[in-house]
Amino acid sequence: MFASLTLPLLLTIFAIAGAVVVLVSIRATALADLIADRTRLGEALAGGVLLGGATSLSGVVVSVSAAYGGDASFAVSNAVGGIAAQTLFLAIADLAYRRVNLEHAAAEPTNLFQAVMLLVLLSLPVAAASGPDIAYFGVSPVSVMMFLAYLWGVRLSSAVGENPMWQPVKTADTREDAPDEDHDPQASVTGPALAFAALVALMGGAGWIIAQIAGEFITRYQLSSSLVGALMTAVVTSLPELVTTIVAVRRGALQLAVGGIIGGNTFDTLFLVFSDAAYREGAIYQAMSQTDLYWLATGLLMTAILLGGLILRQREGPARIGIESVLLIGVYGCAVGVEIFG
Repeated sequence: MFASLTLPLLLTIFAIAGAVVVLVSIRATALADLIADRTRLGEALAGGVLLGGATSLSGVVVSVSAAYGGDASFAVSNAVGGIAAQTLFLAIADLAYRRVNLEHAAAEPTNLFQAVMLLVLLSLPVAAASGPDIAYFGVSPVSVMMFLAYLWGVRLSSAVGENPMWQPVKTADTREDAPDEDHDPQASVTGPALAFAALVALMGGAGWIIAQIAGEFITRYQLSSSLVGALMTAVVTSLPELVTTIVAVRRGALQLAVGGIIGGNTFDTLFLVFSDAAYREGAIYQAMSQTDLYWLATGLLMTAILLGGLILRQREGPARIGIESVLLIGVYGCAVGVEIFG
């Protein structure tokens, strides 16, 4: 479909698809906040499950398309590269929120639990890649474990949000998760939910276009699949998370901002589950490259740093942002350097 197109036209279509994903995500953020208020779901859980899953849809399409086409490295690197990029976005949001360290102001037990859940889900592919090559009907048992662990984790996250056994110490800079002042508790959620679903469909279609053009780049110019996946499609399909995070911070929905990143990353681990099902040459974990494993390790390290920052709740650090944000920027910069020059 795209093989006969010139490079300028490919780049133009790629840019338009990326812009659609970004612009649609802006409206999706407002709708997710509204749905959170009307359903009493809470900003952290709405950000983690509803908004995180929706803005990740274009990335899912990219990874599954690549896996179905037999390019395991492209599928995996797009997934784990996106997790690293999205975690970096929290450091950028921290820079945008000048009042105090974002992780301090957005203290929320649900976000802490989801960060732990993300560490668990990221560790399973590492175990699958280094363990025996076992697959049933082309699907690794680890994929089933990851899917079930995700569902169980979402249920536990809801329980943590509704009946937390831990509470953050409230300070003058702590931002409470409260409905907007103009919130109508009797308003219907049907309209916003339908509009949200339509926006999700648009993001999925744009993701398919991005996947096809990226695959054309790999084939036509003999580019590394991990390079295109981790630094091209992963970043482009992760831009909604950057936009929604900044928009949420500007709206004062800090739990939604942090929860959207952590929950989006947690959902992104399912890219590997869906990709494993689409990859017909065996377990996709055994087909990963060393570079893909490196990006997995980077995601684990960055998540651990973020979790440490959420627990530490430093008010101010270097350049008026938390020390975790400085470390996240440094770790991601090193990972990009290794990918390009290593």
